[in-house]
Amino acid sequence: MERERETVLLGKVVATHGIRGQLRVVLFSGDFTNAAGLDSVMLKRPDGGMDTFPVAAIARHGQKVLLTLKELDSINQVRPLVGREVHVRRDQLPELSEGEYYWCDLLGLRVETDRGELLGTLTEIIATGSNDVYVVRSGGREYLIPALEEVVREIDLDDRIMKVSPPEGLFDL
Repeated sequence: MERERETVLLGKVVATHGIRGQLRVVLFSGDFTNAAGLDSVMLKRPDGGMDTFPVAAIARHGQKVLLTLKELDSINQVRPLVGREVHVRRDQLPELSEGEYYWCDLLGLRVETDRGELLGTLTEIIATGSNDVYVVRSGGREYLIPALEEVVREIDLDDRIMKVSPPEGLFDL
């Protein structure tokens, strides 16, 4: 299937760790299980290209993960990788339950109310701990929409639309 060959943005390398070539990675999903079984990762270069690296180990480290890449075993080898986005092949990720989505699938969705009013495009997702917050932008306006079942009524990935039912007073239309 074509979709399985796509890449998924998993996180970002934020620092090195120690002197043996480990990288500290912030996962955008916050879920370590998405990274636990990876056999390779792709790190996005500043020019937009991707470099693929086999994974030697991944371990939880507080709110981040430590990523060890095969054949890179010193801080000098991995220091240039800091700041790069970490992508993976979609077929390496676990299947999601009904009603769960990867962030990369949601970003770019057209967002409208259940009354048909266009709010804009979902451009960012903020992980708050209790629930995610969807940032929807249109022109100069920005809406912060809590990712709750009672607010997000429908997500249609095929038609690239999200329908929301904002509680009264959440924002002025």
